[in-house]
Amino acid sequence: MPFLMSKQEPKGKLTRRIIVPVILKTASLLIISNLFMTFAWYAHLRNLGARKWYIAAIASWSIAFFEYLFQVPANRIGYTRLTLPQLKIIQEVITLSVFVPFAILYMKKPINTNYLWAGFCLLGAVYFIFRS
Repeated sequence: MPFLMSKQEPKGKLTRRIIVPVILKTASLLIISNLFMTFAWYAHLRNLGARKWYIAAIASWSIAFFEYLFQVPANRIGYTRLTLPQLKIIQEVITLSVFVPFAILYMKKPINTNYLWAGFCLLGAVYFIFRS
């Protein structure tokens, strides 16, 4: 099995058996965090467009509080096994993965091939940040 640590590996070496749970925990928390973040950053454009800007800011800050309740533990967990650049790239991939459905489904924006090209760029970023 590819995710089991072999006995030939020296002690202390980071293995997939250790990394996978950290990545899954981190990614799960970041997905939840990004749902809150995306609504905090952009939902006021649809829902509070006629209100004063400071009403939208207070509403956004209220939503962002919940974002941070998930984002801070996600980064702390992730940083135990991932580098800072790896954490950032995971965050960006998740941000685009949450933003595109939000833009299309909630904000009623048309599907655009630019989302596809941006996704390919992020796949390249993932490759370069995670390669050995």
